[in-house]
Amino acid sequence: MVGRTMIKVLEERNFPVSQLIPAASERSAGKEIIFKGKPVKVVSVMEAVEAAPVFAIFSAGASTSKEWAPAFALKGTVVIDNSSAWRMDENVPLVVPEINSHVLKKGDRIIANPNCSTIQMVMALAPLHRKYRISRLVIATYQSVTGTGVKAVTQMENERCGINGEMAYPYQIDLNCFPHAGSFLDNGYTTEEEKLVDETRKILEDQTIQITATVVRIPVIGGHSEAVNVEFEKDFHIDDVRFLISQFPGVIVYDNPAENKYPMPIYAHNRDEVFVGRIRRDLSRGKCLNLWIVSDNIRKGAATNAIQIAEFMYAKKLF
Repeated sequence: MVGRTMIKVLEERNFPVSQLIPAASERSAGKEIIFKGKPVKVVSVMEAVEAAPVFAIFSAGASTSKEWAPAFALKGTVVIDNSSAWRMDENVPLVVPEINSHVLKKGDRIIANPNCSTIQMVMALAPLHRKYRISRLVIATYQSVTGTGVKAVTQMENERCGINGEMAYPYQIDLNCFPHAGSFLDNGYTTEEEKLVDETRKILEDQTIQITATVVRIPVIGGHSEAVNVEFEKDFHIDDVRFLISQFPGVIVYDNPAENKYPMPIYAHNRDEVFVGRIRRDLSRGKCLNLWIVSDNIRKGAATNAIQIAEFMYAKKLF
């Protein structure tokens, strides 16, 4: 799902592509995709490596990235990887361009695209952290099954039509939700929850932020939603918070409870913006804020962010 959307975003944003080299497993080599209205033949990954492209944008899982990203890098290709393989490598930048493009430099050959749920959250938090300093985050996510891929979406659609088919999850998706995304760790948390902790600290460049998270899958396709409780070191005025968030590039404040206006996945679907609403003080504790954050996890949460990284590096000639 992400790979197809990356190609769509390249077209939409008119990225200067002189040659597109779609690569896939051996069984898919020889097939064709359509790019800018013309058929383009899919090649093997080895063929793509030998072509030594300027950029290689990966969305094929951590094991594939671990195997092939270094091969591209040795050819001088800049790899932008959408998997978890390189995100916490201290020598690999983890980038949301609106926030920390300053960490990118000429000579970087592997760049990590953050997890979708992390990207949308830090987009809303970055301007607040700069002014008030975040001390603690309590996060609950409501994540679209699209984050698991086509197989999960098909399972949900089959369930809605009464069709018995292949299962992406051991449980029914439709009319259900379950607190399980990623793999369970020995400490009781999941890998998806761990990503929210580790990646947020790295992107915001602050290892002191205390973070706890619960990740939940829900039967929607439009995007991920997050309820985030933020505790700051400094106190704030709620109007200033709204202003800071609204002025941050790529973020829209959509928040008017009197008119039942608040972000939902159906609004975020197929859009690149991060939507923030239900902005209010936590009345149970000082210097605390509640936010509701929604974004299309396939777009800004994955494909668009990766293309934005390539755009920045191209514009700055960091390749």
